[in-house]
Amino acid sequence: MRAANYLDLAPYRRSTVGFDRLFDLINNTAQDASDTYPPFDIERLGDGTYRISLAVAGFGPEQLEVVAQQNQLTVKGIRPDAEQQAEFLHHGIDTRSFERRFQLADFVIVQSATLENGLLTITLKREVPEAKKPRKIDISSPSQTQAGEQPTT
Repeated sequence: MRAANYLDLAPYRRSTVGFDRLFDLINNTAQDASDTYPPFDIERLGDGTYRISLAVAGFGPEQLEVVAQQNQLTVKGIRPDAEQQAEFLHHGIDTRSFERRFQLADFVIVQSATLENGLLTITLKREVPEAKKPRKIDISSPSQTQAGEQPTT
């Protein structure tokens, strides 16, 4: 079953250098496409600002963990294995443990995480450091004289 979701990128890996992270991301996305728990939304709030909302009904803040590390955001929900005391006639609310990973672009940081009404909301912002932003380079020509120098004749 897993082979159907596997994308063979070996021919491309042989002829490229430095794209390992991209190929790994493509493979992981193809494998994770079948996992739909917990459901989530990703919104663009503005230029460089995003929000991820996960439906985590039944989880409290002490059972959730949000970790941002090197271009990856990991959200875990940990449910202790407890004996079910109730006899369900229908059990439709899934409360199993989970781990969901999101790949983040360079310079995307987590600003906040809140849990309200069963939704875990994570706000992200792309903050490019000044040193990494494009800057305009002044162009000079050899015929221009430097300030304070007299042209030689």
